[in-house]
Amino acid sequence: MKKQVNKMVVAVVLLSSSVFAQPKKDITVNGAGASFPYPLYSKWSYKYNKLTGMKLNYQSIGSGGGIAQIKAKTVHFGASDAPMKPADLDKYGLIQFPMCIGGVVPVINVSGLKSGDIRLSPDTLAGIMLGKISFWDDEKIKSENVGVSIPHVEITVVHRSDGSGTTWIFTDYLSKISEEWKNNVGVGKSVAWPVGIGAKGNEGIANYVQRVNGGIGYVEYAYALQNRLTYAKLRNKDGNYVAPEAKAFQAAAVNADWANAPGYYLVLTDQTGGESWPITGASFILIYKNQTDAKTVKAMLEYFDWCYRHGADMAAQLHYIAIPEKVVDMIEAVWSKEVKAGDQPLW
Repeated sequence: MKKQVNKMVVAVVLLSSSVFAQPKKDITVNGAGASFPYPLYSKWSYKYNKLTGMKLNYQSIGSGGGIAQIKAKTVHFGASDAPMKPADLDKYGLIQFPMCIGGVVPVINVSGLKSGDIRLSPDTLAGIMLGKISFWDDEKIKSENVGVSIPHVEITVVHRSDGSGTTWIFTDYLSKISEEWKNNVGVGKSVAWPVGIGAKGNEGIANYVQRVNGGIGYVEYAYALQNRLTYAKLRNKDGNYVAPEAKAFQAAAVNADWANAPGYYLVLTDQTGGESWPITGASFILIYKNQTDAKTVKAMLEYFDWCYRHGADMAAQLHYIAIPEKVVDMIEAVWSKEVKAGDQPLW
């Protein structure tokens, strides 16, 4: 009897994993968009390819490019860190859902300074980005960093030159903490930067900041880790200076009310909480409700499901936050209802 029970347990385990183990070597899913989640999507797709043979071609071209490509129907999914508003989703026949959560981090290159040595208040960070603070040893920066030896080096702001969801998250934060930024620059995937030089993608900013003494830019935290960039601590809404790390992103996301966010349109910047990282954001997937390639789209949804259900540890390794299981259940209920080929549900 015991052997029979063991066999039944093995059978159940095999059945539960069969969705992911089914060969998909003839299937290629194409996506494009945000560079914010690219390190994680690369890690997930590599592992999933080893398990199933399915190939994922993902172009890290920025959120603006991802939205443009999904609208043009040249990819199976688009990716954006700037969520589309519900009215726009309805206009184009799209749905969106969060895939992961991470943090946008100010990174600097100032000789002699290590990660966490420099602390920046919201007003100081906005002043730098507005071009009102031009040198690292400005009195405002020095007053927030008593005891830190800061050289007299000119500040070079490095910003995105492409349409970017990371820029959208960063400028959304700046607009919340600075009336001058809100009124004169605003929020967008692309904005008219008051100062600085442009670079393409999170990758481009990371590379440029590394090369310029006095540089400051903004990247998703995984890029700071991978490129060993020096980050600044930020003062959050509760008045605490915090470092970018998974627990700080989690603290910012803990009160996210996805259930009451139409179209999952939710912004996580400048959240309350003593440990909250102030520039936290989600990255979203965009797909059409009405599909024609049922086989590929079904395989794509199976891939997303695997990422949700089996990818949390890989996300944590790169300091992204996985989407909570209860939210995943809500998202997949939307798939079941909305994503179809003709009248046939694909999930």
